[in-house]
Amino acid sequence: MKLLDASPELQALAARIGHEFADLSLLVQAVAHRSWCAEQGGVPSNERLEFLGDAVLGLIVSDYAYSEYPGFSEGEMAKVRAAVVNSVDLARAAAILDIGPALLLGRGEDLSGGRSKQSILADAFEAIIGAVFVDGGTSAACEFVLGSLTDQIDSAAEGPGVEDYKTRLQEVVARLFTDVPDYVLTEEGPDHRKRFSATVLIAGVARGTGNGRSKKLAEQAAARSAWGTLNEHQSTESESSDA
Repeated sequence: MKLLDASPELQALAARIGHEFADLSLLVQAVAHRSWCAEQGGVPSNERLEFLGDAVLGLIVSDYAYSEYPGFSEGEMAKVRAAVVNSVDLARAAAILDIGPALLLGRGEDLSGGRSKQSILADAFEAIIGAVFVDGGTSAACEFVLGSLTDQIDSAAEGPGVEDYKTRLQEVVARLFTDVPDYVLTEEGPDHRKRFSATVLIAGVARGTGNGRSKKLAEQAAARSAWGTLNEHQSTESESSDA
């Protein structure tokens, strides 16, 4: 199938996705709900592509969290992934992409509001990821996923599920020093891709550094580094005194 042969809704969706499909039938399958397929005599639905897209999405989000937030523990990265790879957030991304009008739905599903159902939108979004992956490979899938979900990933990384090392550090510093932690920030890069670096000073001495996509994340990374250093120092002193 050529793009010119596709419905206006599918053409518009293809343009919003931003990937030029070599095999447009993959995109058609990605928006084909099982209710429509049953009415068409059992043609393939988007379920297989959804299965593949779910795996690809999990990998891309995990890789992004690993690369962009080097100070995060396994548990913190898992929380970020879980906060993004869920039907609520995927349906929201699908709505922003305006997938609904291009969905191929059975008559009953269409009449019952299927184009705005959370589960159908989330499944179709994952199926589109699978279609882009099959058609264009990992780089194309990464571009689509991160173009759609980067803000949500970064927001999840700053959310309450992430451990607060600034508070932990402040508690340790209160026991050991009369000063409070002081954070010095620098930034680089264009406005849409800024990177922040933070150094935490305690009694005028640099105790930890960290980087992040926001000031808050850079400070948390620096606090985590300093917290670990001070705890290690405390443990060493305790062992020395016991000896």
